[in-house]
Amino acid sequence: MKKILLFTTLCIFINSEIYSQSGNSCSDAIEITAGTYTVNGINGNTFESNCTEYDADNGELEWYSYSAIQDYLVTVSTDYAVNNNLDTRFHVYQGECENLQCAGGDDDSGDGYLSHGSFYAYAGNTYYIAWDDRWGDENFEFTIEESDPPPPPPFEFTQINVNSVGSERGMVDMNGDGLDDMVSIQSTNINLLIQTQEGGFDEVNISTSNADYMPSWSMAAGDFDRNGFNDLLYGGGSGVTFMKANHDGSGYTEISGNEYVFSQRSNFVDINNDGHLDAFVCHDIQPTVYYINDGEGNLQFFQGPNDEGISSGIGGVAQNLADWNTAAQEGGNYGSVWIDFDNDRDIDVFIAKCRGGNIQWKNNELWRNNGDGTFSNIADVTGWYNSYYPDGGHDNSSNLGDPVQTWSSAWGDFDNDGYIDVYVGASATGDGEHKLMQNNGDGTFTDRTAGSGVEGAPFGIENDSGDFNNDGYIDVLSNGSMLLNNGDFTFTIYDGNMPGPGAIGDANNDGFLDVFNGNNLYQNDGNDNNWLTIRTTGTTSNINGIGARVEITSPGIGTQIRDVRSGTGFRYMSSLNTYFGLGEDTNITTLTIYWPSGTVDVINNVDVNQSINIVEGQTLSIEASEINQLSVFPNPASDFITIKSDYNLKDSIISVFDINGRRVINYKNTANNNMVDVSSLSNGEYILRVISSDGKIYSTKVLKR
Repeated sequence: MKKILLFTTLCIFINSEIYSQSGNSCSDAIEITAGTYTVNGINGNTFESNCTEYDADNGELEWYSYSAIQDYLVTVSTDYAVNNNLDTRFHVYQGECENLQCAGGDDDSGDGYLSHGSFYAYAGNTYYIAWDDRWGDENFEFTIEESDPPPPPPFEFTQINVNSVGSERGMVDMNGDGLDDMVSIQSTNINLLIQTQEGGFDEVNISTSNADYMPSWSMAAGDFDRNGFNDLLYGGGSGVTFMKANHDGSGYTEISGNEYVFSQRSNFVDINNDGHLDAFVCHDIQPTVYYINDGEGNLQFFQGPNDEGISSGIGGVAQNLADWNTAAQEGGNYGSVWIDFDNDRDIDVFIAKCRGGNIQWKNNELWRNNGDGTFSNIADVTGWYNSYYPDGGHDNSSNLGDPVQTWSSAWGDFDNDGYIDVYVGASATGDGEHKLMQNNGDGTFTDRTAGSGVEGAPFGIENDSGDFNNDGYIDVLSNGSMLLNNGDFTFTIYDGNMPGPGAIGDANNDGFLDVFNGNNLYQNDGNDNNWLTIRTTGTTSNINGIGARVEITSPGIGTQIRDVRSGTGFRYMSSLNTYFGLGEDTNITTLTIYWPSGTVDVINNVDVNQSINIVEGQTLSIEASEINQLSVFPNPASDFITIKSDYNLKDSIISVFDINGRRVINYKNTANNNMVDVSSLSNGEYILRVISSDGKIYSTKVLKR
């Protein structure tokens, strides 16, 4: 049932008491019901709790009160032609005026910068809808629409007010104990709510120097100097600041460059796979930038292709093109996510694009790691601009090269077939449609959007993934709605009483994913499903294990996979732990970790409902040799090594390691060509390793001359 009352001449009969209230405060809010209303100026009291996905300070507010006479799904919207080109934002609060909690809100889910959002209203309760002038527009029309609520979701969240201050939010371990802490930032302060082993939080405020750039667009975390405490990256509108933790995490040193970077999503990741974390930052109006770690915890700035950085570039064209004005326009790099989409055990990157102009600058990009220090974009499209890419383009061979205007994407193995899929969410109406893409396992993706249920998902900038009900299937948290995975590549959308966008992690160590944003912790009430939490500690790989593939197998659900990632969604920093839901499964048959270094750890018969720390190499499974009747020749070799075996090596992972254990060649043998090109290697001793598609391992010493 819908009840929408539009403005007509009947409006003159509306009770004059509605307009006798000023709307300048919660206690003097204008009473409204379903209908259409006009805001003529915003000049009321502000309130510090921000209920929208964009965590900017509230401006002045215009207050309205709405009381439900029965249970409704209430939709608030300015998404109408009369408001064309305006920028609106609203918050929905509930409770007593002295102690309000967020119940909903929206910034930009409508067309352009207009608002469109829903919340559950329960009979007898009063809700306060507050319009914000943070973006300047104070005169517009909005509607209140009531409809019957859908069935309640199979999980609930309890909203808890927490004492966090500052901007941006993260939920990540900051003191090295494996538990997710809550992080918020001020210009001269890092505010931490440290999760305790006994439950609850200890508030720790750490003073810093005045940050040159605040995390106004994104924040990332990772231990780039390997001292056991996570450092922070602030992605600002004009540059990048790193906050480097000291030896015990009690203080931070600011490191800011003078390079102009209009930051969007930022990540920590070991780009060149030398065991030390680098940083990657999407640039809005120029090629993306990255910071290569020298192994001593020092980060060197690079932009676009560079022989001393990444010769092929990542998400950008060369800066020294003849037509610099054209090259400088390469931008729209918004939401980067580092994942191993092709299961070749090295990390690739997808960049969600959001920008006007030439289609080159708004076409989503998938950069495949070639295993030799270079990357190739396999999501570009045919056109004159392919010449700008280092290797000429690949004619969108992956089928992900769409001009969907999006700020972020949610990656996860939605069907548990062992390959990671993706939901690409459009940022606003008119900017393309949402896309649900299934990984075919051969480097390509199939569009599964039609009939999947995601067609009605909300528009907006924040899309992230996690198994929120621990049934063994990854869900999508999208702009204040939950896309609940039904286990058959379809999703059910729940709009009301869901967490708003925020950092995802486990705030009470119960194995169920919570969400943190502003002063609100949305604590997952959980259910009877089982779970497992994995914390990765690298030795040869980077210390966080970022880029590792974690795989578990259990009797009922089968195989599940997760990649350890720093920086998902658009702006927030979520946990570096990996979380698995197990449904009714009570035992994990095998737990396998494929580390970025190439080390493989396998643990059998793992108990459920626990958090465990896995240290790289603790099982020494890399030493196993299980493939018989395999030989290599010539050995020594100068250009090529041929692998001879009666065993089928199609889709096996072929790797070459130097004497220091660094992987220098890595690829998936999809073509079933058993010749390994070693011509680019220096003379010396190496280890050749083959991992078959069914997990058997063979390794042998080879000489390059």
